Parts: sequence; C-alpha cells; structure tokens
Amino acid sequence: MLTLLFWLSLVLLIYIYFGYPLLVALLATSPRLVKKNPEHLPSVSIMIAAYNEAADIEATILNKLALDYPSDKLEILVVSDESEDGTDAIVERLADNSNYSIRLVRQVPRQGKTSGLNMLVPEATGEILAFSDANSHWDSLALRKLTSNFADPEIGYVSGKMVYVNDDGSLVGDGCSAYMKYENWLREKETRIGSIVGVDGGIDAMRKSLYQPLRADQLPDFVQPLKVVEQGKRVVYEREALLKEEALDDGASEFSMRVRVTLRALWALKDMSQLMSPVDFGLFAFQMISHKLLRYLAFIPQALLTVTAVLLAGKGPVYLVTLTGLFIFYGLAWTGKRKESGGHHLPVYYAAPYYLMLLNTACYRATASFLKGEKKVIWNPRKG
Repeated sequence: MLTLLFWLSLVLLIYIYFGYPLLVALLATSPRLVKKNPEHLPSVSIMIAAYNEAADIEATILNKLALDYPSDKLEILVVSDESEDGTDAIVERLADNSNYSIRLVRQVPRQGKTSGLNMLVPEATGEILAFSDANSHWDSLALRKLTSNFADPEIGYVSGKMVYVNDDGSLVGDGCSAYMKYENWLREKETRIGSIVGVDGGIDAMRKSLYQPLRADQLPDFVQPLKVVEQGKRVVYEREALLKEEALDDGASEFSMRVRVTLRALWALKDMSQLMSPVDFGLFAFQMISHKLLRYLAFIPQALLTVTAVLLAGKGPVYLVTLTGLFIFYGLAWTGKRKESGGHHLPVYYAAPYYLMLLNTACYRATASFLKGEKKVIWNPRKG
C-alpha cells in the first residue's frame, strides 16, 4: 500500500505541474485563433468596487481617464461598499470636475464586491464591462488591447496580464514572478485551444449581455468567466493588456490573499461543478479538473509523497533519491522564506520553491476552511 501511494502521488504531482502543461502545449499546435481587430472600439463601462480606498481611488480613476480610448465611448462606475474614509467624496469631486462620465453608487449596508458589482451592472451603458480593482493601474493601451478581442463574436470574456513595477513605474525584472511566468504561458496555450480557466481579476472585460448576477459569496473573478463558458462563449488571455502593480515583499499578505481567493474558488468549483462533466463540456472539463481542482488539492499528493518517501527510504534507491530531492526542495523554500523576511531579492531557485510551498500551504488552509463550511464575502484594502 505504501508503494502504491508513493507512485500514485509522484505521478499525480508530475501530471499537475508538467504533464498537463505539456498536453495543452501539444493541443495548442493546432490553434483556435482569435479574430482581433485593433479598430474595434465598442462602448465600455469600467467597474470599480471600493471599500475605504481613499489612499488609492483618485490615482486609479485618473489612470483610467488617461487611457488611450475615445472619451465618448467610456464611462467609469464606482460602487462604494459603505466606505467611511472619504472615498465617496473623492469620487464625487472627480466626477464634478471631469468631462468623462464618472458615477458613484453607494452600497449600504456593506455586502462585499460581488453584491456591489451586481448593483453597478444595471447602471452601465457600455456594451463591454471592464473590471478594475480600486488600486489597479492599467497601461495606456490596455483597454484597446482588451476590446480588440471582442471583434470576434466567439469571445465573451478577456483577461489581461499583471506585471510588477517599482515605485518609479519601471518593471521589476521582466515584471512577472517565476510562478506567473508559468501561469501566463499556460494561459496563452489554453487560449489557443479554446478558453482559459483562470483570469487576473484586476484587468478583465466581458460582454454586458453575458453578465449574470452572482450570490454575494461567489468570487466574480472565477465564477463570471465560467458563466461565460457555460453560455457557449470563449474566455481568452490578452498578454498585451497590462495591469501594473507595485511589488510587495510581504509573504504574510500574499499568503492571506491566497487563502481567501482559494477558499472562494473552491466554492466556485462546487457551484459550477457541471462544467467538470466531460460529456457536456469536453476539453474544458478536462482543463477545469487539471488546472484548477487538482492544482488546489496538490498539497495532498505532496504530503503523501513526503510521508511515503520517508517510510520507504531504505527500500530502494528511487525512494531515497525522491526523499533527497524533497528535502532539497523544502530547504530551498525555507531559505527563500528567511531571505524574503530579511528583505532580500530572491533568485528563481529560492523564489519558485518558496512560492509553491506558500501556494500549497494556503490551499491546505483554504480546503480546511471549505470543509468546515466557511465563506469569505467582504474584503479589506491590500496595504503595500
């Protein structure tokens, strides 16, 4: 039994991190191309949910006003989730002094981002809904890059690319962590075979006609794209639509965010479990299971592999080599955590193991909360 668990765990981990990407890359050699048109400029409503974002909301709105997009085809809608720090007054002042259409909707009592977006959508006049976080800064061409995809009638939802920047706005390295390089590469390949199964959330757009109101506890960044697939449209990745965020060297904040997002994603997988039926959704069901469900639960085969490798270490060289590799991996992850705590920049051989362990530990914590029936609805601004 120990031997069987060892091999099942090893094969499953190899499949999750290497086998699935390889299969997707092979399938992507016969791509379903997106028929983009850079001159396709539909009317757009930019949606921003804010709670106590006085420190960031003005810069975020000014960033959207500076986008390279026709002013008569753009409006900005902000839902304030019972903010108490002057966020509302800032938005109203900007609205009074701008030639653009800027509108504020106040949600009372506080109910969270999803309920706020449900309130905003009926107020939107745009053909396209674009979603921005209250602290998200987009590249000036980002909206044009997003909307160019909607020239293709098969496209229902488009997600952009987040890059990390320094205080002066310059890219941190090439702008992406090792994990995000991997994830973005996978999104490119998934776009070529049909739809992606994970979006950024801070720089997304969809056809208003496809929007479906969600429950307050549902994660819009996860469930809304799945609703689009359910309606027969594609969800794709646009790597030239850039969202710029300041890099945070704060593992604790990253961990808390990952726990929260993973918990809501697990509930989303439960709510949208019909999409994991290969009979009804074919290739996309395979993607959902491989890219999301198995990824979120990867901590299980990882733990089993570690335990069985320890117990079988004296039974043969393959077990000893595996155990040695795991100890090296854990050692690099721990060293990466220590160095990050000390304010050091992490090279990839520390950053990748550390971030993978952070993700898997967060998934474990989220799964435990999921099994207890816990849900997260409201949020607080991320402090950097």
